[in-house]
Amino acid sequence: MSSRPDATTRRADGRHGNPWRAVGAAFVVLLAMVGSGLVGAALKGTETVRPPQPVTRVGATPSVEAPSDDADLGGAQAPVGLPRSAPTTVRIPRIGVNAQIMPLGTNPDGTVQVPSLDQALLAGWYEPGPSPGEVGNAVIVGHVDSAAIGPAVFFSLGALQPGDTITVDRADGRPATFQVDSVVSHPKNAFPTEQVYGPNDRPGLRVITCGGQFDEATGDYPDNVIVFASLHS
Repeated sequence: MSSRPDATTRRADGRHGNPWRAVGAAFVVLLAMVGSGLVGAALKGTETVRPPQPVTRVGATPSVEAPSDDADLGGAQAPVGLPRSAPTTVRIPRIGVNAQIMPLGTNPDGTVQVPSLDQALLAGWYEPGPSPGEVGNAVIVGHVDSAAIGPAVFFSLGALQPGDTITVDRADGRPATFQVDSVVSHPKNAFPTEQVYGPNDRPGLRVITCGGQFDEATGDYPDNVIVFASLHS
């Protein structure tokens, strides 16, 4: 697509899961969800395609929480953050992603917006938080699939591995390249809110989609796949 994506958004609720609820300017608490349609629903009789899943699935026990880019750097100096600038495109070479980014905010009821399902090939940036490259945790979300098109923008997110790169192009012409620290799956009822939306003294990136085994009865995925990444020096 050559034009700027339409910023139409929707609530992440109903058959697409529980809503994100924002508290204050920088936090989203309780359940986190990027909506999705039925996996393979548009494949018209072919074998159902399942999105790849991370090796690590983290439960609610604090002692086994996923590592983040807040980990000890062994004395190395953290990369200096960039000025605030809206992201325009996200590129993830390992999984073939090159997608436009739309800004997202919160709905009047406090839930976090997600791209509409007819824009399932676009990613969304949580605009109230840091921009990619700024000090703090920038958050980018996207659908794993939709009933209309099948695999969506972050269908293969769970296949990423530590050391892979994610590049976010920005409106100021200064791209921010991040290195993946970890890729994990969290149950939605044990979403690591503080690690995703909490403060960070260096530039971080979190990329989120749905994960786990799709439940035909509820029309929902039980997990969130979360990529933790840090700005590459």
